[in-house]
Amino acid sequence: MFVKLCGLRTEQDVATAVDAGADAVGFVFTTSPRQIPIDTVRELLRGVPAGVLSVGVVHGIPADEAGALARAAGVDALQLHGSYPQSAFEGLAGLRLLRATSLTADTDVRTGAYGEEWLLLDSPVAGSGARWDLSALHTARPTGQWLLAGGLAPDNVAEAIAAAQPWGVDVSSGVESARGVKDHGRMREFVAAARA
Repeated sequence: MFVKLCGLRTEQDVATAVDAGADAVGFVFTTSPRQIPIDTVRELLRGVPAGVLSVGVVHGIPADEAGALARAAGVDALQLHGSYPQSAFEGLAGLRLLRATSLTADTDVRTGAYGEEWLLLDSPVAGSGARWDLSALHTARPTGQWLLAGGLAPDNVAEAIAAAQPWGVDVSSGVESARGVKDHGRMREFVAAARA
């Protein structure tokens, strides 16, 4: 099970994620309680070993600006979160991309449909910790390398994996002690529960 821990902001957050065995670490570039300056991301990337994917996360800014931020930070991949059109992805040649969206009647659930490498399905209110109705996946089954997010936490991730059968999972608020503040014990518990 591929595990991404998102919204990291400190050296200890990164060290804990890596030590816990996370496959990917996410850094939020745009307005959020988890937002982090690009200069800080560059410093934190020194603690991310080869083999752990570093992801810059953006929401609500133009794709070309997002691409510039990702390149300036030096992350491995860029996550466009929200209602970005296919043309936004087409203009980001050379970057590894993750398309993050909520599941609606119009969502294309084929990983790679917009040229992205990974698809992430989240709750309609990203970063809120709100769960969503996984039964919707019965009629809109994703394909390829897709991650489940939205309301996941150490105590429910195993159940969610069993229900949704994703390729991977992503968490941010479910491993926090307060908005934007990671709980290192919960980070470790989440990774262990997702792999159990």
